[in-house]
Amino acid sequence: MPLSLTTLGTASPHPRPGRPCSGYLLRGGGAEVWVDAGTGTFAELQRHTDPARLTAIWISHLHADHSADLLAAAYAFAFGGMAPAAPIPLYAPQDCASRLAGFLGRPDVRFLNGVFDFRPLYDGHTVRHWNLRLTTRAVVHDTEAYGLRAECQGSVLGYSGDSGPCEALSELACGADVFLCEADLDRHREGERRVHLTPEDAGACAKGARELLITHVGPTLTREAALERAAAIFPGRTSVALEGVTKTM
Repeated sequence: MPLSLTTLGTASPHPRPGRPCSGYLLRGGGAEVWVDAGTGTFAELQRHTDPARLTAIWISHLHADHSADLLAAAYAFAFGGMAPAAPIPLYAPQDCASRLAGFLGRPDVRFLNGVFDFRPLYDGHTVRHWNLRLTTRAVVHDTEAYGLRAECQGSVLGYSGDSGPCEALSELACGADVFLCEADLDRHREGERRVHLTPEDAGACAKGARELLITHVGPTLTREAALERAAAIFPGRTSVALEGVTKTM
């Protein structure tokens, strides 16, 4: 199976009609991985696969627009007739299990162990599922956050997650067939810590990749403007991630 990416949602920081928050279905080498579980993406995931068959789930950080639909998945797996054959490996920042348990008003996380196999991420974390290799890099954000590099039979996808400008993004993009990158901000504010990217930042970070795929465009920008501005910096092909569209590498 070639490496492919199906966009489930791209909105920031809240879902919009027909546009869920961040989420993607990554397929390759026999594996199917739900990458980020933003609000509204679990329903879209079901258009493309049976969630109970997922090989793994990978979460860049625990902000709601990247993780809230883990709650929907937990209900579906535990009570909705979608029980997986075994707990699904869930790669996420350290506090993921306790966050979910707390939201549901439970004192411990053991009740979730029947559906999720929680595996904390860290910088340099690497795992292989079938012929799909996933490598995690820490990135700069206002919470614990990671970017992803997925490799399968010579094809490479890089993903920024949510991040400000940092060297790790250039490393994730280097040699990638596609670099999926946020462009949340219109501009950086004077004196403010840089925890998101402008379209120009995205274009600069992606320069080692063959193609830049813009996503997670915030409310102060249009997707058209973000595309135009990123393309002015990035020398290769530049496009915008759209819900329901699959890109094969």
